[in-house]
Amino acid sequence: MGFFDFIKDAGAKILGKGDDDQNVKKLIEDEKETMPIEDLQVKVQGDTVILKGKAKTAEDRVKAALIAGNVEGVTKVITDDLLADEDADLNETYYEIQKGDTLWRVADIYYNDGSRYKEIFEANREVIKDPDKIYPGQMIRIPNFTA
Repeated sequence: MGFFDFIKDAGAKILGKGDDDQNVKKLIEDEKETMPIEDLQVKVQGDTVILKGKAKTAEDRVKAALIAGNVEGVTKVITDDLLADEDADLNETYYEIQKGDTLWRVADIYYNDGSRYKEIFEANREVIKDPDKIYPGQMIRIPNFTA
């Protein structure tokens, strides 16, 4: 895993409000109960966030990258130095929320079953707090999808 690309004008509006490194770090650490990362270090350089530390799983590393990338002003998250104890290749599918999308619609696109939106919500709890509140440009994971 090297980096993720994101939409610059979408996400939480926390940059430019104090210490950017600490603001992004706090967003990630607020999820430490479900996604612990030891010795987390965050460096914001322009529109890029660099994450370092040790995640418990490869999935936790991806979640941390999604949290950092879903910040307005961030277009790239580099995770080369965010190691994982269980460093499996996740073969994940990602989706960028479009204007007018709902999680039901996204589940219908990927699973041909809108009622499976709860799976998408559960897999993205770190970046989606309410399944009815998603926004264009938000990047999410699509779990258990096989083409």
